[in-house]
Amino acid sequence: LTRIVPQVKRLGATLIGMTGRTDSTLARHADILLDCAVEQEACPLNLAPTASTTAQLALGDALAVALLDARGFGPEDFARTHPGGSLGRKLLTHVRDVMRSAEAVPSVTEEAPFTAALMEITRKGLGMTAVVDAHGVLAGIITDGDLRRLIEKGANLNTLQAQQAMHPQPHTIGPDALAVEAVQLMEQYRINQLLVVDAQGKPVGALNMHDLFAAKVI
Repeated sequence: LTRIVPQVKRLGATLIGMTGRTDSTLARHADILLDCAVEQEACPLNLAPTASTTAQLALGDALAVALLDARGFGPEDFARTHPGGSLGRKLLTHVRDVMRSAEAVPSVTEEAPFTAALMEITRKGLGMTAVVDAHGVLAGIITDGDLRRLIEKGANLNTLQAQQAMHPQPHTIGPDALAVEAVQLMEQYRINQLLVVDAQGKPVGALNMHDLFAAKVI
């Protein structure tokens, strides 16, 4: 380390020293000195560097966080430098990347028989179906839970229409939202499925917790 110090000084770089001894060679040549000395090591013999190494780690983390804040380093910057890890996936994966689309999205019209909605739920395997109006705009949703509640009430499923069985204004998300936002929404409202709608309110996708697990967002 003492051999490196003259090279750093020759380059004209500002030398910031982090040391446990203010009279050390590094401390004497540092332009800025950060004292992270400890009164005693955790080692019972007061020999092995234990408490001092922890203090140095804590100070290093504090410096990193302070620099991050000072330079305005945001989540997008972090994602660009960690694109392959779990943090990168959470910051770079959007709903459109993990949602099911096109024919995989369960959907029936408001006037469709409830039995048709039940068949759509079964075929698409998401445990729900969107209910849309004549213009294709989302009007409501029917889930497995709705089916159970209708059976408990003794409803005649053969005479029901989808609009009579659905619950309106379901929770939705846009395709450009982050996938992690979908996770937060589903956890907040304790739901397992989520419809994805465009700016006009038309269903363009659907996803469930399994899709998010498969994408390693969770």
